[in-house]
Amino acid sequence: MIRLSLARRRGLVEKRMFGGICWMLNGNMLCGIAKDSFMFRVGRELEAEALARPGTRIMDFTGKPMRGFVLVDPDAAEDAGLEAWIAFAARYVAALPPKAPKALSGRGKG
Repeated sequence: MIRLSLARRRGLVEKRMFGGICWMLNGNMLCGIAKDSFMFRVGRELEAEALARPGTRIMDFTGKPMRGFVLVDPDAAEDAGLEAWIAFAARYVAALPPKAPKALSGRGKG
């Protein structure tokens, strides 16, 4: 479902992270699926605005909140429109400097 909403966006790369799937925009995490929730990177500046939306909570996998990231219940995300959530997260992530791909490890050199 989120794949369909992301299909029209350019510059995205799908990657396995956090025991789920994330989509990277210019090398920076934009959104993903973590366990049974959608994850969006909104930045600290937009965090309060994001948390005011229904079905939203701070991302916390280890007992330590990850500021600037929110989890959204799937029903609430779909009710608000996944494209709207993606656009909201992209407001922050698109303004970040691009990250270069990480270098491959030295394994296999010989």
